[in-house]
Amino acid sequence: MSETIPIASDHAGVELKNRLVAELRKLGYNPDDMGSQDPNKPDDYPDFGRLVAKEVSDGEAKRGILLCGSGVGMDIVANRFSGVRAALAWAPEIGELSRKHNDSNVLVLPARFISDADALQTMKLWLDTKFEGGRHERRVEKIDSKDT
Repeated sequence: MSETIPIASDHAGVELKNRLVAELRKLGYNPDDMGSQDPNKPDDYPDFGRLVAKEVSDGEAKRGILLCGSGVGMDIVANRFSGVRAALAWAPEIGELSRKHNDSNVLVLPARFISDADALQTMKLWLDTKFEGGRHERRVEKIDSKDT
């Protein structure tokens, strides 16, 4: 059974999200497209960010992907959920490091500030990269700690 990846965007990220959904299918994943669907109808990114973040927070999905114009709004929304470590990645290396060093479980892409090629490469690296653990594990534990 293939891993289900919830993915969502606001209106600004619809076109790029659709390309990522198609690529996820090619890679053997089961994308769960949680919206938005219309790039010409303004909507509110928190409505879509919450859907993906809740799936990850509740353990219904191991990881998810979000997109909005700058990525900042979705990143803020997602990181309000317990256990979510959302990482805004504007280049492939940032996405990769977010997995290696931060064990990110939600990838956030800035649809208006990243090329399709870089977004696809970032997503692939993020999906394929494992958490290094070691000294980084201590740091991630501090992020999730209620004492911080």
